Order: sequence, then C-alpha cells, then structure tokens
Amino acid sequence: MLRVLAILFVAVLAYWLLVFLAQRKIAFPAPPLAGAPPRPADAEQVWLEIPGARVEAWLLPPLGAGDAEAPVLLFAHGNGELIDYWPPEFDAPRRWGMAVLLVEYPGYGRSGGSPSERSVAATMEAAFDWSGTRADLDARRVVAYGRSLGGAALAGLTRTRQPAALVLESTFTSARDFARRVGAPGFLVRDAFDTLTAVERFRGPILVLHGDHDEIVPTEHGRRLAAAARVELRLLPCGHNDCPRPWREMETFLRAQHLIEGR
Repeated sequence: MLRVLAILFVAVLAYWLLVFLAQRKIAFPAPPLAGAPPRPADAEQVWLEIPGARVEAWLLPPLGAGDAEAPVLLFAHGNGELIDYWPPEFDAPRRWGMAVLLVEYPGYGRSGGSPSERSVAATMEAAFDWSGTRADLDARRVVAYGRSLGGAALAGLTRTRQPAALVLESTFTSARDFARRVGAPGFLVRDAFDTLTAVERFRGPILVLHGDHDEIVPTEHGRRLAAAARVELRLLPCGHNDCPRPWREMETFLRAQHLIEGR
C-alpha cells in the first residue's frame, strides 16, 4: 500500500510540474498567421508600445456619419484567436457610430514580446491610453469588451484605468479556478487573471454574457461574475466558441448608459 501511495504521490507531483512548465503554452496557444484574412482597407494599423515590445492593434472607423468624437469599443479576443479574423464581425457597432479598436496579444500575429498576465495588462493599458490621444475618438466613452480570456484581460484593465463600461462574454472567474478543474492547485498558476475580484471592485456599468451550455468555461463562472457585478446574467443560446455576436444585448446596454446615441 505504501508503495502504491508513493507512486501516486510521484505521479501527482510530475503532473503538477508538467502543468507549471507548460501552462503558458496551454493558456496562450497563438494560432499561425498563415491563411489569416488580410487587413481591411479601412482598418488603420496601430502599434502599441509596451516594455520590450510593440503590439499590433487595428482601428476600424465608424460606418457613416457620426459624432466628431466617436465612442470606442476596445475589444480583446479569446486565447486561440487573432485580430485578423474579427473585422467583419463588428459592422453593427460601427453602424451605431462607434470606432472599434481590435487589440492583439504580445507574441500573437505580428506582435512582439511574449504573452503573460503582465504583458497583456500592459498592452490593454497602452490601447486605452492610445485611445485618449486621438482627436477623433472620445476618451470619456471607451467601452471595454472582452471575450473569454479577453474579458479577463479587460477586467484587469479596470484596476488601473476607468473605462466607461465593461462587457464580459464567456469569461472565467479566475485562472486559478480554471486550474482546479483539471486537478492542479491554484498556487501553481503564474497568470492568475482574477476577474472576479476586478469585477467586484469596478464601479462602472457592467454587462455579463455567457453561453447557456458553455463546454469550456462553465456557465457558473458567468453567474458568479454577474453576482459580483450585482447585475443579471444574460444567457446566450450557445456554447463557448459558437456564440453569435451579442449586438442586440450590447446595443440596449450601451444606449441605456448613454454611451451611444439614441435613435
């Protein structure tokens, strides 16, 4: 019995060591650029400076006439995606008069650096600050919208910056909670992404959306985030990677907060 227990103990330690060493490759599986769509003609390429690297972003202007200073939808995607695939999805908010800033992660696509919680946080701060340097963008109406890991990244932004609103879609409560699901203790996690605490502390308006049968980030994460934000969870009829853009819910939310013009 002691021998069996010793073998099990060594096996668990080996598994934990593997998780610790491989966690950033698991958390940040940057897809290849090969086959990615080209940058649209109306998308402005932006380079964000962070310590030791430059990170790419694309600015999509509003479609049609709008305010002299357009509100900004700052978007951070999931961990297995690139900004290259997202421009066609954002025609709706652009028709509302919003500019859209698609922000890449360090080490993804054409961006330098390596992804980590610290480098991602620096990137989101740089994107937010860059929005305030443009005469055609309204720095008082920067809405942070993140999907999956992107929601955690932009919730983290609220620790140091004050976006006008925060929208979380299919986002986890923390990377430590996620690790426990696969049998790894939380103390092994190098990039905590403590979304729940950030949401509890943020005093701006929050919209929380989650798929009603999410197979990757269980819906319970969304329920806990919504409870922390003291708002109702908006359930979407989808899993994790098959959700349609929640433009109807977002438009209602943004108009109620007077962040986009009413009809």
